[in-house]
Amino acid sequence: MKFLKLFILFIPFYGFGQKIISDDVNNFWKAYDKIVLEKDSTKQIELIKTFYINKGTPGLDGIMRARNYSAEEYVFAINHYPKFWNSVRKNTLKASQFSNEIQKGINKLNKIYPDLKPKNTYFEIGILRTNGTIIDDMALIGSEVALTDKSVVTSEFDGRYPHLRNYFDTDPIKNVVFLNVHEYVHTQQKTTLGNTVLAQSVLEGVAEFLAETALNKKSPNTQIEFGYKNEHQIKTAFEKEMFSPFLGNWIWNNPNNQFGMRDLAYFVGYAICKKYYDENSDKKTVVKEIIELDYNNENELEKFVEKTKYFAKPLNFYKNEFENLRPKVLEIKEFKNGSQNVDPATKTITLTFSQPMNVKTRGFDYGPLGENNVLKVQKVIGFSEDKKSFSFEVDLKESHHYQSTVMNFRDENNFPVTPFLIDFKTAD
Repeated sequence: MKFLKLFILFIPFYGFGQKIISDDVNNFWKAYDKIVLEKDSTKQIELIKTFYINKGTPGLDGIMRARNYSAEEYVFAINHYPKFWNSVRKNTLKASQFSNEIQKGINKLNKIYPDLKPKNTYFEIGILRTNGTIIDDMALIGSEVALTDKSVVTSEFDGRYPHLRNYFDTDPIKNVVFLNVHEYVHTQQKTTLGNTVLAQSVLEGVAEFLAETALNKKSPNTQIEFGYKNEHQIKTAFEKEMFSPFLGNWIWNNPNNQFGMRDLAYFVGYAICKKYYDENSDKKTVVKEIIELDYNNENELEKFVEKTKYFAKPLNFYKNEFENLRPKVLEIKEFKNGSQNVDPATKTITLTFSQPMNVKTRGFDYGPLGENNVLKVQKVIGFSEDKKSFSFEVDLKESHHYQSTVMNFRDENNFPVTPFLIDFKTAD
């Protein structure tokens, strides 16, 4: 009997196996206090490395990789946002106080999804680019964003992070358990980045909906309520872009869009999942299905979305409409694409597009033959006055096979170009 009591006692600690770790928060403030007393920038960088980065947990390494944070950027933020840091410090030091509530939230998620796998949660201090994310199956909380409230000062940002003021006004610290459960769902999914707007929307919507379902608490994110109030208009716009690989109109964007609300992909994905869940009686099977969905398997994703009947028409209709709206490369002016004897003295290549393009976006990728055959741009000349042509300078070798894929070009409505393979050989 005595043994049994001890066994029961230790079950809550070891049973599920995940840990909630906040050591890095304290280390950041130790480094911060040293840095603000030091005027030499080189020494400041050494201090952030010595007392924060080099002492970091795997979670700190993870969030730095996930958001490309650097020692130099930490020092810049410390030096330029003193009022912000002073206003947020007290709240971030409460990180460890949320461990029990987060544990309870994860246990509730485990009840609706019994196959839940143990993953660790890390509270970190980042540089204002995420409230929460995951990498390497770790849930990462950006405490300087997630543990904020209305009192946090943003006047020093000078136009940077335009969405944060509205976010801080929602008192995020009150919803840190919800945020963590959302991120914990991501640790169970097959990917964290979808190949299309639709894939990313469903991926995020699943996490948002399951956090709400597990906690039996309405989502605190303003996109959900706003989305239902404006669902027809949002759905109409989404239908045109759901197959786009360009995510920027729908997620991780700023509120200066046609709706005045950022991250509406969360709402669309949430609405898809909720409709499917509400209309099916076998709730546990639905939860298992949506959390284990392969979001980047085009056939599997589309089969699932079709089953929800969220959209009025078959997905192939929207896919064809999207392809018809995409700009296309019509020709290369200097020679016919596919030519086998292009003059190696050619110095300029001009692409002609089917419609005016966004002059701020452009990009190339390798072709099927890889890096050794890529067409290297020596100098960008730029777009023509009508924005339908783009020219660049090259330095060609004799008797060489060149390939590059035209990617990341978008038209004035931000529709991405249909990928176009530049493929030719130069003469001897």
